[in-house]
Amino acid sequence: MPNGMAWQMILHQAAAPVSVLDLEGRIVYSNPAVCDLVGYDLADLLGRPAREFVHADDPAVDRTFVQDMITNGLDKLSAEVRAVRSDGEVVWVLVSYALIKDSEGNPRFVLVQFQDITERRAAELRWRQTFANAPIGMALLDLTGRWLEVNDRLCEMVGYAREEMLTMRFTDLTYPDDESGMSLLADQVAGRRDTASIEKRYRHKDGHPIWILIRTTVVAGPDDQPAYLVGQYEAIGDRETRDLHLAHLALHDPLTGLANRVLLMDRLDQELAALPQHGGVLTVLLADLDNLKPINDSYGHAVGDQLLITAADELLNAVRPGDTVARLGGDEFVVLTRMPNLHDAKAFRNNVAQRLDTTIVLAGHETKLSASVGLATTQTAAAASDLLHSADIDMYTYKIASRP
Repeated sequence: MPNGMAWQMILHQAAAPVSVLDLEGRIVYSNPAVCDLVGYDLADLLGRPAREFVHADDPAVDRTFVQDMITNGLDKLSAEVRAVRSDGEVVWVLVSYALIKDSEGNPRFVLVQFQDITERRAAELRWRQTFANAPIGMALLDLTGRWLEVNDRLCEMVGYAREEMLTMRFTDLTYPDDESGMSLLADQVAGRRDTASIEKRYRHKDGHPIWILIRTTVVAGPDDQPAYLVGQYEAIGDRETRDLHLAHLALHDPLTGLANRVLLMDRLDQELAALPQHGGVLTVLLADLDNLKPINDSYGHAVGDQLLITAADELLNAVRPGDTVARLGGDEFVVLTRMPNLHDAKAFRNNVAQRLDTTIVLAGHETKLSASVGLATTQTAAAASDLLHSADIDMYTYKIASRP
């Protein structure tokens, strides 16, 4: 250990894992955080080569490594490697190396700092697998519209090889006389909108036009300014298929695929008209998510969108075939069903509220999913708007009563 008890005390109490190696790459000091990271007692670490705790396929710190740093004048160096714990578990760590020199400038030790990046690497792997294996075209674009990365499906759709795509901007494929999409891109780059959708024709490499539904989402950088875009590309097909797709979009929420307000009101009118014939209790639930805005503010709208999709899935899992689940926009959802009696309607509301009260993981962040759920019922003819209004009032009553 380098001279100086004060430094040893500081390193010993540091929250971050820190080790000190001699010029042969042997461990001469590790603080308790290192012991927690690798699962060894300090006595099991001291004097042993650091390479014994690194995955065999990764570069290890040894005498050659240290001498290369000295020879090349590298006082600092960093790398991502896999550390092997005492129980055999492998964890990814970002390792920062720094030469410690004496008063005459001669290297004496190597200070090593560790950061556990296992979760980040796992998230990156999931993203790469999702990107590569997506059934639709996907791409990353810079703020000028140039493709930075494209998946195989998008290459298949437009007929170009990946190497060719990465030399082009999306405007290079836009069919002549069609809307280029540059105005939407400008809005996103300027921060006026986070997402954009457009239907347009791309020119296939063979020359024929193909209709594509394109959705782009802005990803912010560390300064919260737009850094790049994620694009999704779905072939719409011929005119008949395109018309069916447009009809679906007119009645459904594009993010969750749930019914939108137009379709919900139509279903409500149908159920109210059939109530005298079928009987029972027409039940309307209005669920308002409690923490969408804080999640958007803390982690970005892409994570907020995943929260909305997760809530939609929970609602779909709670209903029966034939029931209607709708998103009214923002963080409000509506469930429409028929129950035998008021007791069952209330029990159904409680079940939905429980489903929407759980902890989930989104983009590596542990997040609370919770909602206030209002209930409105009728056994007689009523106005659809009145039912929604009653459910909305009940939801706010529930929200206020739930506050500490």
